Amino acid sequence: MIQLFNVSKTYLGGVRVIALKDINLHIKRGEFAFLVGPSGAGKSTLTRLMIREELPSAGQIMVDSRSLLRMKEREVPYFRRKIGFIFQDFRLLMERTVYENVAFAIEAIEMSKSEVRTRVPAVLDLVGLKDKLQSYPHQLSGGQQQRVCIARAIVNDPLLVIADEPTGNLDPDTSWEVMNILSAINKRGTTIVMATHDKEMVDRMKRRVIALDMGRIVRDEERGAY
Repeated sequence: MIQLFNVSKTYLGGVRVIALKDINLHIKRGEFAFLVGPSGAGKSTLTRLMIREELPSAGQIMVDSRSLLRMKEREVPYFRRKIGFIFQDFRLLMERTVYENVAFAIEAIEMSKSEVRTRVPAVLDLVGLKDKLQSYPHQLSGGQQQRVCIARAIVNDPLLVIADEPTGNLDPDTSWEVMNILSAINKRGTTIVMATHDKEMVDRMKRRVIALDMGRIVRDEERGAY
């Protein structure tokens, strides 16, 4: 599903910063993988490379058998339709209802109105928000807002979901509710890559753990711990 070959990323500015160095990584279709490590280890840079928000300074990246380096700019929006994104800061449209926030993600790909009307309530039911369709984000708790983000990320049945600290702003109980939803999505076949600092969650989940430090992969374990 995701393959990185000798990938490095260097930022050039007032000070030359090596964010990633010689990364070789293969994440299979249907896996659930945690990216862990201290702040500045390279986790967010790695996720940005996976979605082609940035390009590597060296190396090759393949996602769903496609080279992100050889991909033309006009092809990027179509590529990203196969990917769902979940962020720590939610990034919801505050002036739109829950239904409209989720529908917006698939209206942009010219899905028919009848399919939107069917799919959006179904995915909101999946994340436990079928009674919040007409609510606005400010009327929801932090955990409910994150569920909206999950619904928005999976409404188009993506092959891959990238989650960057999705439980970082949530209390422990709500974090586990979010993780249970992500686990259920993964069991349906969606590949999930999640960057997190939550040691207890990683230790209890016993999924693949890819640890980074100073831009390098220092550990890669099946059923690992933080």
